[in-house]
Formats: sequence, structure tokens, C-alpha cells
Amino acid sequence: MTTSRRTSTPTDIALISGFAALIAVAAILPAINLAGPVPITLQTFAVLLAGACLGATRGFLAVVLYIAVGAAGLPIFSNGAAGLGVLAGPTAGYLIGFPFAAALCGFLVQRLPRQKIQQSVPLVFAAGLLSSAVFIHTAGMAGLVLRADMTWAQAFDVDKVFWIGDVLKNIAMAFVATAVHRAFPDLLDRGTTTSGTTAVDTGASTSA
Repeated sequence: MTTSRRTSTPTDIALISGFAALIAVAAILPAINLAGPVPITLQTFAVLLAGACLGATRGFLAVVLYIAVGAAGLPIFSNGAAGLGVLAGPTAGYLIGFPFAAALCGFLVQRLPRQKIQQSVPLVFAAGLLSSAVFIHTAGMAGLVLRADMTWAQAFDVDKVFWIGDVLKNIAMAFVATAVHRAFPDLLDRGTTTSGTTAVDTGASTSA
């Protein structure tokens, strides 16, 4: 049995826009403000969920759309902030890391066998946690060093406050993502045959 690659530009646009809106909602929900310039929000949950559900490319584009709309002036950053000034502030590194974290999470999830995506919460959790560590936390600390006049040690002290919350948010993300893929098994446009080779786009499914 083989499956050809099926794409739908309107569907992709709707999914990208929908997840960008989800990230915005997660960002403007009441934040927890601890010591330091970076509030705790549900943004990372939504960012990584976009990658895990949509895959690398569409997940990346959903986060970029969210950032672009916020930079254009819509108050959808944390604490209702908006404008290009946010991208020059102390939290800029976290924002810059978001789309790359979504892309990496999506890339890793797309590499999993479909049944694993639908059933393995630990694997999706690991993909999200690794993506968060590689891009969100690293870029976030770099932003604090560059924009908040902190040393790397001080930036690390600020960033480590978010670790436990990120673990919990990634657990929740993995449960939601696996449930989404069980409900919509074709959500990831994998475009491969059962043997792992790329199928020719004929605009229809073929089976044997």
C-alpha cells in the first residue's frame, strides 16, 4: 500500500493561522511574573504544540506569523506588549528562539513512525524538551546577556526558573499532540510510501 503526497494550500494557511492565534491566546493569558524581566506564560506550550502537530515547516511559519503580527502592533506578546520594541528588549532572545524550536520539534516528530506519534507521549515529550533547551533557553539567555546587560551566569540564574514549568508544559504538549494525531492521523503531510521513499505527487491517493 502506498500513499501519495497530498497538499492543500488553503488548509495549510488555515492551520498556520489557527496555531498562530493559539500562540497569541497562550501569550496574553495572565502571566506569572517572578524575579527578572521574563514572565512565565503558556507560550512555549503552544509554540511546541504547533511544531508537533503541523511539522517543521508549518510549525515554523505559524510562530513566525505570530511574531510578525505582534511586531506589527497587535498586542499579542506577553503582558499585552506589541511592536518592534519587544524584539529589541530583554525577552527578544526567547521570541527569536520560538520558531526554530517549533521547527526542530516538528522535524523530530515527523521522523517518528506514525503509530509512535499517535501513541508515544514520552517520544513527543522528548522532542519538545530538546527543542526548548536547544533554541528557546539558549537564545533566551543570549538575549538577556545582550539586552539586559547580564553576565551568562546571571542569565542562567534567570532562565533556570523556567525549567520545571517547561517540563510540565512539555508533558501537557505531548499528551495534547498525541491526542490530536490520533484524531487527525493525516495532519502531518509526510509524503512518503511505506518503504520510506518519496511518492510522486499525483493529486490523489493510490493503494494496492
